[in-house]
Amino acid sequence: MPTPASSTKDSPSNRHAAGGTADESRATGRSLRDAVSFDAHADWHPAPGRPDPVERVLAVNAGRQERLIPLRMARMAESPFAFLRGSATVMAWDLAQSPSIGHNVMIDGDAHVSNFGLFRTPRQDVVFDLNDFDETLVAPWEWDLKRLTASINVAARENGVDAEGRARAVRSACAAYRTTMAELAQVSPYDLWQMRSYASATHIDAPTHLNAAERATIEKTVERAMKRSHATMLAKVAEPAGKSWRFKDDPPILTKLDAAERNHVVDGLKAYLLTIAGEWRMMLERYDVADVAHRVVGVGSVGTRAYLVLLIGRALGDPLFIQVKEGIVPAAAPFVPPLDEPFRHQGRRVVHGQRLLQSSSDALLGWTTISGRDFYVRQMKDMRGSIPVDWLHGATFDFYAWCLGLLLARAHARTGDAALIAGYCGSSDKLDAAYAGWAERYGTQTVADHAAFVAAIAKGRIVAAVLEK
Repeated sequence: MPTPASSTKDSPSNRHAAGGTADESRATGRSLRDAVSFDAHADWHPAPGRPDPVERVLAVNAGRQERLIPLRMARMAESPFAFLRGSATVMAWDLAQSPSIGHNVMIDGDAHVSNFGLFRTPRQDVVFDLNDFDETLVAPWEWDLKRLTASINVAARENGVDAEGRARAVRSACAAYRTTMAELAQVSPYDLWQMRSYASATHIDAPTHLNAAERATIEKTVERAMKRSHATMLAKVAEPAGKSWRFKDDPPILTKLDAAERNHVVDGLKAYLLTIAGEWRMMLERYDVADVAHRVVGVGSVGTRAYLVLLIGRALGDPLFIQVKEGIVPAAAPFVPPLDEPFRHQGRRVVHGQRLLQSSSDALLGWTTISGRDFYVRQMKDMRGSIPVDWLHGATFDFYAWCLGLLLARAHARTGDAALIAGYCGSSDKLDAAYAGWAERYGTQTVADHAAFVAAIAKGRIVAAVLEK
């Protein structure tokens, strides 16, 4: 895969990132403010020729399972925030027209507020980090920060937060990104790769201080996540079948497969085993496949192929769930240089991006090909949790936004030139204000796009339905 420095060879920022000192990178970053001012980021409006957002959403349905498309449309219609989650293709076009200093990093590609969460590491620690990488690719760092701040604004609107509160939350995320990047510019790569944000995130040194009730809101989610395990999931989704277990049929969320499709998935796992470390391969060889089902997940992913595999330990009968999820071409791919050949396998691209961006990735993360389609494989529901968006108000929202900005900066610093980005962002709050302006304008656009989407459903242009069991 091309490194961020080599992906846009003519960019002065990327040329310098390949070999200069930190001081030189900071100076280059500062100089780029002349080419791309902070105000340029705030001044967003629909570019000439902006495609119809409804048409872009419909185009992404191509290749998905037709029976699930009405469900995807219904989920996107629920709210402007749900529409934002499912319409990465709309925002990708908009971001491609927006100003950038030309410094590419490995971005998450879908860094909205619901794509951060809690999960257990191979060392059994519970950490807080980015947790969705379907859209990951090499692209401008600004695209992730703009998607994050837009999502903060839209989520705040739905929670009844006024314009001042929305701006404050966005400013908090940007300030955290900017100051964290400046700190990481002074950290060695080895130390950077060892950094984790543990479940005790309420102790992060942020300018917003939580009172006891606000702290309890976050700690409640952490406590709930810590109670989740493969064993607790077993009783919810499966039932005894002789000496083994089988999935409960719960359409449209969890549905049984015919024998041929089941065999294709199981065969695909054989190739997957070759993509993980040998010691974990040996561990998985002590489990047998008990059952396989199709499972609907998320909003933007609805309609893609996602399988849930139940493994049962031979000796102790213990359960282990793994997800086999289709990897599709990311929404921003048409607007950036193509990846090198090995990473044009969409499952491998997701795995590589996750390993680079996440502080401690799933040891069972790998990829495979099933019936000519690309997939990635990971553990399912291993102590995962996230802060419900509707819990976010006031100081809790400001604090949470700060945490997200911090995590995003750390992810970008792993593949980008932290000193260069920090030099560009500066030490004042001018960039924070610019992004607050961007997020407010784009939040308004998202509300309008969602309204157009709902109107298209009402007119029969789009079929949207919550499928019956």
